[in-house]
Amino acid sequence: MSNPWPHELSLGDLYFSPVIPAVVLAFVLAGITALLMNRLKLTRWFFAPSYIFLAIWLLYIVLVDRLWIRF
Repeated sequence: MSNPWPHELSLGDLYFSPVIPAVVLAFVLAGITALLMNRLKLTRWFFAPSYIFLAIWLLYIVLVDRLWIRF
């Protein structure tokens, strides 16, 4: 039976939130997406590319948390 409430991840005796790996992985994925967008010169169409990076990062956080980390 699965616990419906989020739980901690353990690394030895250290317990941390499951959101931390999701945030780190989402940051890496957003960085790769930003590099691809810069290489394809798609960022010239945006007024503030840094805000687009934050929006993509947040979308990746939601996707990673929803699809990859299951409780």
